[in-house]
Amino acid sequence: MLFESISSGAEAESPVWAASLLAVPDLEPVFSALVPEPLRLGLETIYEAYLVHYGRPRLFEPPDADEAVLLGDYLYAHGLVRIADAGGVPAVAAMARLIARCAAERADGVGDGGAAWVDAAHELGGTPDDGAVARALAAHSARVAS
Repeated sequence: MLFESISSGAEAESPVWAASLLAVPDLEPVFSALVPEPLRLGLETIYEAYLVHYGRPRLFEPPDADEAVLLGDYLYAHGLVRIADAGGVPAVAAMARLIARCAAERADGVGDGGAAWVDAAHELGGTPDDGAVARALAAHSARVAS
């Protein structure tokens, strides 16, 4: 249901996003298991945006770099709306810090952003055990590896 919500929302929004949907998506959640349930859809939507910009997306394959930027920004916006609905202004502020930190790390060529996602999950009230964090970081590293 998590990924269906993301893909069906994008498909309904634009035929361009619909055409970018993968025929066989990879339905592996990465960081959503680290946060409370009401925030999971928003967090995975924002993570999919991050992957569209910086890694290998699970649901989409934009045909070119311009459409990837637009699709990623669309997903960021929809993820933030979902986060706002579930967690209010403090949760949106946490996501804004996450997005800014990831962009700065990418611009500086430092790290893969995984620690930023884990820190954001904690800031959103998540209390994941070490095993859940390790699984999320491993899945993330596989998605952003060059």
